[in-house]
Amino acid sequence: MPGAGAARVRGQCRRCAAGTGTGTLDGVGDPSRSGTTDPTRPEPSRSGRVGSGPRRSRGARRPGREGGAVGHSPGPGTPAASRVTPERWAAARAAVREAGERFADLVASAPDPAARATADWTVADTAAHVTGIAWNNTAVVADGAKPFPIPEVRPRMAGATLDTLATDVNPVQLASFTERAPARLADLLRASVAEMLDTTADADPERVHGWLGGSRLSLAGVFAHMANELLVHGHDIARASRRPWHVPDEQAALFVDLFLVDLTRHGYGRLLDDRPVRPDRIAVRFHSNHTAPLVMVLEDGVARVEEPGADVDVHLRFRPSVLNLVLFRRVGRARAAMSGSLVVWGRRPWLLPAFLRKLRMP
Repeated sequence: MPGAGAARVRGQCRRCAAGTGTGTLDGVGDPSRSGTTDPTRPEPSRSGRVGSGPRRSRGARRPGREGGAVGHSPGPGTPAASRVTPERWAAARAAVREAGERFADLVASAPDPAARATADWTVADTAAHVTGIAWNNTAVVADGAKPFPIPEVRPRMAGATLDTLATDVNPVQLASFTERAPARLADLLRASVAEMLDTTADADPERVHGWLGGSRLSLAGVFAHMANELLVHGHDIARASRRPWHVPDEQAALFVDLFLVDLTRHGYGRLLDDRPVRPDRIAVRFHSNHTAPLVMVLEDGVARVEEPGADVDVHLRFRPSVLNLVLFRRVGRARAAMSGSLVVWGRRPWLLPAFLRKLRMP
């Protein structure tokens, strides 16, 4: 998740303006290198303004000043309702279908499968990682009616945390699933996506499945996660191959609305267990043209999602495509903030880095 950059920070957020963002925009938005559309181009708010919080009338209080003095610890707000609707479910299915087809085409046409796509993986490794997830997801969405195609992963899932995904679960998957031929990976990915769609054609999108680390996730959340894997790792392969790759905001938004909200609502298990507990309450409100209003609260190490209320410490306006790339450290926080794609303000914006250290991505 994003930190804050000095050029687009409101209120007192210059404390976090220096940020701790990792990752760069290397190859992003530079047609001479990759042809990828620059994901940090700012998105207008509904008022037509770019890179700022809501407009205030004279005499109005600043955003984020609602709800009492600093340090006030209110009780829980209204729990967030499900964001799963027939329209969002259809959007998640369409995103997996469309991004899956684009990803398969990108892999099949990669000029150098041995090129480095991430710090640890080649293009072929990255394609195998995503294809393996899709293949195992054919069993996840079958709700026990099918064994895992890569069975070695199954025993590792229950004990997984965000930090052990990279050191345990992913290495086991890549060691057990040895296919690296781009054409065969592309074919298997297409077949797995088609099976996911066919198996769930008449399923309840709010049906809950056991997931990583003892967490529970709705079927719609599984699809939103799959779409994000395709979009983020498609970005990796496109950059390594100097090919164009687009991350649509409407598809990226599903990661917040359907994955993050549902994972938190239904229980994230032990996924966050390997970081120290901060004895405090931090409430962050997320604003985007593409997602429903949302507040995420971290209190004494426990995360929950709420409907927007009065007591908010930090406001974050974001473009979903940029937020997701920042979350997974593909785009630096400061650059995203300075472009206006991420804007931070509120009464205690300096708490955002502590919030993100706990609620982070692998």
